[in-house]
Amino acid sequence: MALKIFNSLTEKKETFESKDGRVGIYVCGITPYDVTHLGHAFTYTVFDVVVRYLRYLGYHVTYVQNLTDVDDDILRKAKEEKRDWKDLAEENIEEFLDDMRWLQNSQPDVWPRSTGHIRETIEIVRTLEQKGNAYARNGSVYFDIDTDGNYGRLSKLSRQDMLPIANERGNDPHDPNKKNPLDFVLWQAKKTGEPAWSSPWGEGRPGWHIECSAMSMKHLGKTFDIHGGGRDLIFPHHESSLAQAECATGQRFVRWWMHTGMVHHDGEKMSKSLGNLVLLRDLREKYNPDIVRIYILSHHYRSLWHFSTRDIAQAVKRGKLFSTVWVNSSIAEGESFDVGHDKKGFFDALNDDMNIPSALDCVEGLAIRVQKNSGRWTTEAREFMKTAFSILGLGYDG
Repeated sequence: MALKIFNSLTEKKETFESKDGRVGIYVCGITPYDVTHLGHAFTYTVFDVVVRYLRYLGYHVTYVQNLTDVDDDILRKAKEEKRDWKDLAEENIEEFLDDMRWLQNSQPDVWPRSTGHIRETIEIVRTLEQKGNAYARNGSVYFDIDTDGNYGRLSKLSRQDMLPIANERGNDPHDPNKKNPLDFVLWQAKKTGEPAWSSPWGEGRPGWHIECSAMSMKHLGKTFDIHGGGRDLIFPHHESSLAQAECATGQRFVRWWMHTGMVHHDGEKMSKSLGNLVLLRDLREKYNPDIVRIYILSHHYRSLWHFSTRDIAQAVKRGKLFSTVWVNSSIAEGESFDVGHDKKGFFDALNDDMNIPSALDCVEGLAIRVQKNSGRWTTEAREFMKTAFSILGLGYDG
């Protein structure tokens, strides 16, 4: 069974393929103005498994995950706390990286930062302006969405439905420089007390969406395989990233768009603005990384799910089973212990749009069988479980 991945653009499962065996993946990283929460952990752990599995399949993967180290949210939070914005960003970046290491997520191949790609950003904005897709007013530059007839094809939203969502996520519909309330900032003119860089339009800084287009194309090329992130990024962030990239290059930007579902707590989407966060640092005090990882991976990556201590208890039980079987079981080569069904189920699950919960079920089923067999299994069974743990990023094999 070939690997199929749900493409948010076409809303279909499509057979994944790479012509030269190389795969480029870009996942939108954090804006480091606060600490890591469970929603972050879900997205980056899922994509860690995606990368691990593609490498297991033999692909040469280049995994890029950015750090948006200058942004409205960072500057606002720094001003509120009367801190230097760079210090705030660095502090939260370090905590995030420590959380990802603790979760046993493999480090991306490239960690680009927005502030390190100002030149690339300016080049794209100039290209868009020259092509008539952007206009400059009073030192700021805006993308003219009316010049892109495809704007909205990723989110499937009407212009009427776009505006309130965009407004919730940083859009200023009353900006007097705009032709259209939905036009978005590519380059923002300098404001008093904010960091700025030189540009053809005067001093300023990049807009939110253009940063990811600049970073992804710098490290993966004009067209790459997978662009990922949380579902809440589909609009306006990914919609706008897609529009500006394809208008600038005239080429397809991304082959597969993958989006993780939202994590809810107390009946609402987990978010900093609502204050209903489950912080990873709190989970770290109570559980080991394998338990938290099992808990996270027990949810399909496209599903909406709710934080539940009961489900964590189930993850604890499952983790104890895995640990007991791995540490205490013995090889009994003379016995008949067929793992063909377990292996097929595991890989069929991953090939069916990365159904990691079903893959975990297969590993659990094998562990239960070993336990019922008085802790005896074959070399083949042990090797398969070792492979499964490696793909899932669980530490029981080490």
